[in-house]
Amino acid sequence: MMRIFIAGFVCMLCLSLQTFAQNKEGYGNDGGGQQGNPSEVIIDETGKNSGEANNKPLVRDGAYDKISIDQKQFLSYDHIREADVFWQKRIWRVIDTRQKLNQTFTTPTQPFISVLLEIIKQNPDKVKLFMDDNFTAQLSLAEVDKQLGSVDTITTYDLETGNEIKKIVKNDFNWTSVTKFRLKEDWIFDKEASEMVVRILAIAPIRDVIDQNGNYRGTQAMFWAYYPDMRPFLIKKEAFNVQNDSQKMTWDDIMEMRLFSSYIMKESNVHDRRIEEYARGKDALLESERVKEEIFLKEHGLWSY
Repeated sequence: MMRIFIAGFVCMLCLSLQTFAQNKEGYGNDGGGQQGNPSEVIIDETGKNSGEANNKPLVRDGAYDKISIDQKQFLSYDHIREADVFWQKRIWRVIDTRQKLNQTFTTPTQPFISVLLEIIKQNPDKVKLFMDDNFTAQLSLAEVDKQLGSVDTITTYDLETGNEIKKIVKNDFNWTSVTKFRLKEDWIFDKEASEMVVRILAIAPIRDVIDQNGNYRGTQAMFWAYYPDMRPFLIKKEAFNVQNDSQKMTWDDIMEMRLFSSYIMKESNVHDRRIEEYARGKDALLESERVKEEIFLKEHGLWSY
């Protein structure tokens, strides 16, 4: 009887040890474990990949095949002869990214400022940058890099000696500091084509300037990019279409089809003044609308019905 009892006890002990070994081996592989392989790609319940993976889907992500943005080519402008220019006005306008109609410019995954900087860095010899909108002083890529981010001096203390230690820290560029974009453009009535055409000449990101004390000091143009140089690359950069997911749009489409809200800050004038220099508040807004209406009426005034 004693032998049977001992044999049963040994069998139960072996089964318990086997079960414990299996649980320990599988620990960390299920959703409740925390000691799995750190290099493993872990998929949570929502299906989001929390490890490194390929950015492009491995299968067709959609109900139909879509044409790649990389295959698009921009349409060249029609040639305008100087003799065919019946009327022309140069204006400067501002795109405020905080307006609801301009939400595309602040898409968190790829804001417009990131698109511009990516094009500039990848094509330094093909995209010309300037310090101002007169195109007289050219900027290098190194000079633009100096504006991306800021340098701060922080003070720490040695725990052993108590001595003060100063360190220089470089902060990453914060794209949310770019709240506006300026456009320099010419409005031309081509009498050969009998139409009003607009040609964007340059674009400049405008960032907020904050001093060392955290006070707002105004705005500053980071650089002026020559827009005709940007078009071959903007056509290959996808922009989010808030109206229709089936119609892919590029940043060249956004600019050429005028799919943004803006206001005029300056028109060509004898004193070379901005609107804000002689009008404030509502008066400045009304002056901006006056210039816009003048362009509209100029085109329609050349037709008779």
